[in-house]
This record gives sequence, C-alpha cells and structure tokens, in this order.
Amino acid sequence: MKKLLLVILSFFVISLVITGCGPAYIAVGTRPEPPVYARPLAPGPGYVWVEGEWTVHGGRYIYRRGYWTHPRRRYHHYAPGHWEQTPRGYYWRHGYWND
Repeated sequence: MKKLLLVILSFFVISLVITGCGPAYIAVGTRPEPPVYARPLAPGPGYVWVEGEWTVHGGRYIYRRGYWTHPRRRYHHYAPGHWEQTPRGYYWRHGYWND
C-alpha cells in the first residue's frame, strides 16, 4: 500500500512540474509592436527607467509596461531587451542591468 501511495504521489508531483514548465521563449514570425503609452514622470531623483518587456505567458508573448526603479547595487545602467532574429523566427532577449 505504501508503494502504491508513493507511486501515485510521485506521478502527481512530476505532472505538476511538467505542466508548470512552459517555454522561456517562443519563436514568432513577425515582431509584435509594443503598445503606445506615455512614460510617467520619474518619482524622484536617482530613479532609472526600465523599458517595457515582452514575456511568454500561456504560449504567447504579452507586453509588460516599463517602470521607474532605483538602480541595482553595483549597477547603474539598464540595457533594454530587444528582438533577435534567428532562422526559426524572432525571439525576445530580455533586458539586464550592467555598469
């Protein structure tokens, strides 16, 4: 009985892990256009604007708007993300902090 319970529990955990692991990126034939919106004013001195990003959700790209934030420790600049063309289509390369 314990072995059966362990097998069922293992199967359940593995199925949860597999279904929760979607692709980190997907290829698209054409780059989607970001929505047009006004950049809000900086909330104060020392803030850095982080451009909006495309992220995969539910098997498709969705746009997350940009925002103001303080720079990360030891980093002063944010390199915005960009679309990268490959033979399979376009992929979104996420932005990152650098100095």
